[in-house]
Amino acid sequence: MSMKDTLRIMVVDDMSTSRGLITQALEEIGIRHVQVESDARAALAKLSAAPVHLVLSDLNMPNLDGLGFLEALRTTSSTQKIGFILVTGSPNKELIQRAQALGLNNMIKKPFTTDSMRACIERVVGKL
Repeated sequence: MSMKDTLRIMVVDDMSTSRGLITQALEEIGIRHVQVESDARAALAKLSAAPVHLVLSDLNMPNLDGLGFLEALRTTSSTQKIGFILVTGSPNKELIQRAQALGLNNMIKKPFTTDSMRACIERVVGKL
């Protein structure tokens, strides 16, 4: 059984279109176990009860943004080892440094391709 058959991912983005684009890329890669959430606080509660291997999270979200979400994951014992990829349309040096200090595993810039998404995920979890 390959990694992509067992990998569990949660996509967290407040925009339904963005969630759809990310999940479509994951389906094209062959990743079958994908959960989606539109709110980082709800995602955090679900992840605390049932962790996944990897989170793909938008940066700009109401209530709890991607960096706050990452920080909350890293400070909770049941979720601190979950891989975290930040999805943003506007990465900059300061953002990257802040995210890395919080324990970011990788970042992908919007718009992305299925191939770039695969490469980004493989840098975190290994060959799919």
